[in-house]
Amino acid sequence: MTERVTYAYGVARNSDGLVEAAATLTGVAGAAVHLLGRTDGDELLLAVSAVSAQDFQEDALKVHLEDLAWLEAVARAHHGVIEALAARTTVLPLRLATVYLDDERARRVLETGWNGFAERLSRLAAHIEWGVKIYVEPSARPVAPGSASAAASGLSPGRAYLRTRKAQQSVRDDVYRAAQKTAERVEAAGRKHAADRASHRVQQGELATDPGENVVNDAYLVPLDHAEEFRDEVSSAADGFPGVRVEITGPWAPYSFAEAPTSPGDVAEGAPP
Repeated sequence: MTERVTYAYGVARNSDGLVEAAATLTGVAGAAVHLLGRTDGDELLLAVSAVSAQDFQEDALKVHLEDLAWLEAVARAHHGVIEALAARTTVLPLRLATVYLDDERARRVLETGWNGFAERLSRLAAHIEWGVKIYVEPSARPVAPGSASAAASGLSPGRAYLRTRKAQQSVRDDVYRAAQKTAERVEAAGRKHAADRASHRVQQGELATDPGENVVNDAYLVPLDHAEEFRDEVSSAADGFPGVRVEITGPWAPYSFAEAPTSPGDVAEGAPP
C-alpha cells in the first residue's frame, strides 16, 4: 500500500451542513476531503485529504514545484476546496502543499493554534479578497505624429533613428508616470474601502502570461459591504491613461491575509510548514 500523508487546505469555522458538504469534495490528486476537529461539533475544523507521501517528499517536491503543469493541478484542486468551503463559511486558507505526517499531527496543529486560528477567522469574517494588478504597455500609446518619420523631417537615417528612440523613450516615461498615478488611485480606493493590503512580487518570466509589464501586484481585504464600491473605483483607476491597464480579480477567499500554522516536528519531511 502506498504510504499516505495528510494534505491540509485550510481552517474553517463550522456551520450547518459543512461536514456533509466537505464530504462531497475531491481535492489534490482526486483525494476525498474530510474535516478534522477536536470533537464532534467543534467550532473550528481543518480540511484535509490523504495524499501520496512520495509526491511530497523533499526531493520529489522540489522537482514538482518546477513543473508548472503539476503545480497548476495542485493549485486548482487546493483552490477548489477552499472556494467550496468559503461559499458556506469563513475559511483561513493554508499555503499550497502544507502537508503533515498524518491526521493526528494535523489535528495537533489545530489544537495548539486554536486561539490564533479563531482570532484570524473572526478578523476575516464578512471580508473577501480582491487581487489588483497594474500593467504598462508603452506600445499601446502612439508616438507623436511625425516624430518617427525620417522622410517627413528630412533627417539622415542616423538622426532619424535617434529622434525615433527619443520619442519612444518619452512615451515610455509618460506611461510609467501614468502607471504611478493609477497606483495612487488604487491605493486611495484601498484606504477608503479596504481593511488591509498585501503586496506581492510582480509577475515575471513564465508566470507573466498577460500582455504588458506587470508593475503592481497587490491584494486587498475588503468588507463585503464595500466590495462593489472598491471594485468599481479600482476598475476605473486607469481611465484617461493610454498604455496603462488595471486587472482586478476575485472575489477570493482571503489567501493573502492568512498565515500558515507551524509546529516543529509535525510537518512531513520536505513539505513547506
